[in-house]
Amino acid sequence: MQKGSMELLWSSSHISGGNAEYVEMMYETFLTDPNAVPEVWRSYFEQLPRVTEQVVRDIPHSPVREHFANLAKVKVRPSAAAASPVSDHERKQVRVIQLVSAYRQRGHQKASLDPLNLWKRPPVADLDLHYHQLSDADRDTVFQTGSLYIGKDQATLGEIHDALERTYCGTVGAEFMHIVNTEERQWIQQRMESVRSRPEYGSDVKRHLLERLTAAEGLEKSLGSKYPGTKRFGLEGGESLIPMMDAMIQRGGAYGNKEIVIGMAHRGRLNVLVNILGKNPGELFDEFEGKAQYQGSADVKYHQGFSSNVMTSGGEVHLALAFNPSHLEIVSPVVEGSVRARQDRRDDPIGDSVMPIVMHGDAAFAGQGVVMETFQMSQTRGYRTGGTVHIVINNQVGFTTSFQADARSTEYCTDVAKMVQAPIFHVNGDDPEAVLFVSQLAVDYRQEFKKDVVIDLICYRRRGHNEADEPSGTQPLMYAQIKNQKTTRELYAKALIEQGIVDKEEADNIETEYRAALDEGKHVVKSLVMEPNSGMFVDWRPFIGHDWQAPGDTTYDEKRLRELASTINTIPEGFSLQRQVSKIYEDRRKMAAGAMPINWGFAETLAYATLLDQDYSVRITGQDVGRGTFSHRHAVLHSQKDGHTYTPLKNLSEDQPRFTIHDSLLSEEAVLAFEYGYATTTPRTLVIWEAQFGDFANGAQVVIDQFISSGEYKWQRLCGLTMLLPHGYEGQGPEHSSARLERFMQLCAEHNMQVCVPSTPAQVYHMLRRQMIRPMRRPLIVMSPKSLLRHKDAVSTMEELANGSFQTVIDEVDNLDKSKVKRLVLCSGKVYYELLEKRREHEKNDIAIVRLEQLYPFPYDRLKEVIAGYPNLKKVVWCQEEPRNQGAWYNSRHRMLRVVHSFRPEKNLLLGYVGRDPSASPAAGYAALHMEQQTRFIHEALRIETN
Repeated sequence: MQKGSMELLWSSSHISGGNAEYVEMMYETFLTDPNAVPEVWRSYFEQLPRVTEQVVRDIPHSPVREHFANLAKVKVRPSAAAASPVSDHERKQVRVIQLVSAYRQRGHQKASLDPLNLWKRPPVADLDLHYHQLSDADRDTVFQTGSLYIGKDQATLGEIHDALERTYCGTVGAEFMHIVNTEERQWIQQRMESVRSRPEYGSDVKRHLLERLTAAEGLEKSLGSKYPGTKRFGLEGGESLIPMMDAMIQRGGAYGNKEIVIGMAHRGRLNVLVNILGKNPGELFDEFEGKAQYQGSADVKYHQGFSSNVMTSGGEVHLALAFNPSHLEIVSPVVEGSVRARQDRRDDPIGDSVMPIVMHGDAAFAGQGVVMETFQMSQTRGYRTGGTVHIVINNQVGFTTSFQADARSTEYCTDVAKMVQAPIFHVNGDDPEAVLFVSQLAVDYRQEFKKDVVIDLICYRRRGHNEADEPSGTQPLMYAQIKNQKTTRELYAKALIEQGIVDKEEADNIETEYRAALDEGKHVVKSLVMEPNSGMFVDWRPFIGHDWQAPGDTTYDEKRLRELASTINTIPEGFSLQRQVSKIYEDRRKMAAGAMPINWGFAETLAYATLLDQDYSVRITGQDVGRGTFSHRHAVLHSQKDGHTYTPLKNLSEDQPRFTIHDSLLSEEAVLAFEYGYATTTPRTLVIWEAQFGDFANGAQVVIDQFISSGEYKWQRLCGLTMLLPHGYEGQGPEHSSARLERFMQLCAEHNMQVCVPSTPAQVYHMLRRQMIRPMRRPLIVMSPKSLLRHKDAVSTMEELANGSFQTVIDEVDNLDKSKVKRLVLCSGKVYYELLEKRREHEKNDIAIVRLEQLYPFPYDRLKEVIAGYPNLKKVVWCQEEPRNQGAWYNSRHRMLRVVHSFRPEKNLLLGYVGRDPSASPAAGYAALHMEQQTRFIHEALRIETN
């Protein structure tokens, strides 16, 4: 008996004192035969910490001992006996162990997994007795059972073979031998082999399974009769998902989970909303009938999210179903980000309090690369969530694409999960008890090892891709079978009637009662908490209803600012900095003392320090963010002696808010989606994703289009995510010049997000502070600089940081006589400094240069105010580095025209364009051509004669 496990048992009052001996005896029985103890105790024991001591079984024949160690991985006691000749029985003993290993490796290929029984799988030679030079004549021969959990040290070959068949070739097929961790493999073997993958459930559990299946089928029947032909992406054929989700939530609650975040695509979503999360059926019916009240543009029913609280044996649990567009798998990293944010809020680095469950379609799981990216994140420091339970609703077809030939190149749709050594449990959806078993097993594994686990729920779709689709045109054989296929609920009800657990009248009553509750618009989830504990989730009310004019004072006490500046430049004694980094910190100390002007990297770092000082958290991720792609940040310092790191922003004070900064894996789509999910869950955290180069955001366009730009208006999901996208034309070619500003500008409408191009350190300081200080939470897209990070003129003072604010428009900085200015050049970003240098060089004092620092929402009033200061203007031109068909011109000119035309209309003030010609490519590939283009349009903007 493992002492630690019994100590846990004895610590519970109801099993202490005189009951301890009884419980210990029961626990020992459970270790050898879980089915021999009552179900309630089996469930209790399964949630205890695992037994780490392998049962030692002595093998009397020394020549076999080495085979046991290598093939079965069991511990054997050393023997002093000399080696003896190997007998025929001993040879067969080794082959028996090989047989056991073969079933563990390949039993899933023989398992009965397809409810339609259409799979044609070749025989698996490894699972044949003759392959191992065994035969039916050996079935009565007794062999050592080795590491096989069969309840005894010795058994006949027939018993061993029968146990293996029932465990690995029934309606559960397990893939776990790819896991290199021996402890994990042995844990799975013990859990499956000890009950033959089929625990004995009591009558109450079976009735509950029937009730949940009835609910799943009942909702689909109701919707089908009320709204025939209307798209709903029904769950028919996969009804076992509902008892599966019910079991997982209850199991998670029993472990002490306080929140479960759920992601899924379309199929079965309405069923999960009503039968798992407790959405009122009446509200769903109103949505079908067009009676629902909505804000913004809203979204279709099968994209909607929801949240509620349910009661479990471990207490109240908050459920959150994420919103998801038709880009099916993109919800996966969004869920992970939301979970990580909730875990951080609960100070739970392990993942005990919040669990993610993500449901996938088989074709999408196999076909969409973001699945791989999300798996790759799962164990990294910045993105781990303590393991995710993945459920693949395997309809065996992708819209009209057959999996046998076209949907994938792998044997299973779940094979991608092997890259992180996740165990995969394939289960026949028409066996609800097998579904319940793997559901509990998956949650137990996740809680035990804090790693991802996958359930492949093999089922079918009864109605085709959607209810308006005719599937037999492309899958005639499949739908000929489905037409005659009894539903999972019908099959299970029949089985329970035959077992005498229910009679037909009781089964029919369950169906009738559910349908009546639906028709009356009642909640049908019995565990639903009608008055949920609001302390379990974040209160967003302080951030709702604020517009762009919401106050946000970004000034900061100068004395305290200088104190923080000193703190973040203090390096621990003996910490060995690299030479260039040491110079950067030496310069920053001078900046803090006022001996040098402040550069970009220092101003940005001070923005984070002041926010932390005001009790806001900060999270920054992306490729190379610790140092910064262009070596400007150096927020994470690396000792040159031993490689350990020091982060000054984590060491402002003992009780400071969380500062997180992590270099990400080389992913854009999954990482940006993760950060979106994080930002939608933590309104008091400045969440930043920085692209290595701005054009890398191309790889995350789905996230930008479907979540960042439109999430508030489709789903009323507020999000303060900040994207830093390095942007600037420095002759580095088409790939790393443009962050595709024009794409973000095209997405701007209804004040959905901010697009800024800051050009000074003070501007980035106040812009980042404004993002948190203002109570409004909307995405911030920043065209951040590259060469400006070290430009001699792109500097600020400590006073500008302490006493300034973010300026949406910056007027001319030189002391020009504004009455003599005839031409005004509007611009944004790096090109300003090139214009300024040439204007000064050629003394073009009748031309003023004005910077637009915020392109959206467009600063109409401020720009009017600036232009009004030039009474004798003849022309205004917009100058940009980007080609004419790119950049801000096409999506901002009507806004600029509106301002220009409002300025003394009788003067007929004109607005012109100056910049590169239209181009299919973002930038020139040769530095010489780049310079030629730049010189031309700079001269044109300033009316400089070209020789």
